[in-house]
Amino acid sequence: MTAEGLVSRVRPAAGEPEGLLVLFHGRGADELDLLPLLDVLDPERRFLGVTPRGPLTLPPGGRHWYVVREVGYPDPTTFLGSYERAGAWLDGLAGEVGVPFERVVIGGFSQGAVMSYALGLGRGRPRAAALVAFSGFIPTVEGFELALDSPLPAVAVGHGRFDPIMDVEWARRARVLLEGAGAEVVYRESPLPHAIDRAFAVEVGAWLRRVVPADDRAGATR
Repeated sequence: MTAEGLVSRVRPAAGEPEGLLVLFHGRGADELDLLPLLDVLDPERRFLGVTPRGPLTLPPGGRHWYVVREVGYPDPTTFLGSYERAGAWLDGLAGEVGVPFERVVIGGFSQGAVMSYALGLGRGRPRAAALVAFSGFIPTVEGFELALDSPLPAVAVGHGRFDPIMDVEWARRARVLLEGAGAEVVYRESPLPHAIDRAFAVEVGAWLRRVVPADDRAGATR
């Protein structure tokens, strides 16, 4: 893609894209890590799938979205820098491919889930159709503000019950907050550590077909 700001990989749609599915990787990974997940969430390839690379290189290696100081509370300087950069990149990408935000799905794993919550729920951000958060948390950062007014995106939350990195309690808090604000939330705890439950990912794929239904304009060109 030529959208500026982040390096990314693209998985083309099967035909004219019916939407945009963007997945943000976790700490220490890169843009290749979640490429296979695109086909799990979107086996019919209705969406243009894109996986961006985090802008930071930090110990112990790989790419990152922010410096970890305390779980739940990202380092403000690095988080806000990545948030602004990723937001500008995402907005440019949607405009470049001609997909309205009501047909954009933002998702991720671990740090990528944190970024997905931020980009989907941040004050002043355009509303996506849906958010998919695997093993993450809604961030609390000085200088970042949530906007939980209606309309909210539909949200799928999956978390390992035995996660030693980001405790499952973060997912439970997110569910309570989002449902309390009126969001539709699909929630699953799995008997896993810090990992994505493939069975739930398949379930989320079916859910996405409902929350982002077929685009008749795109279907007519297939």
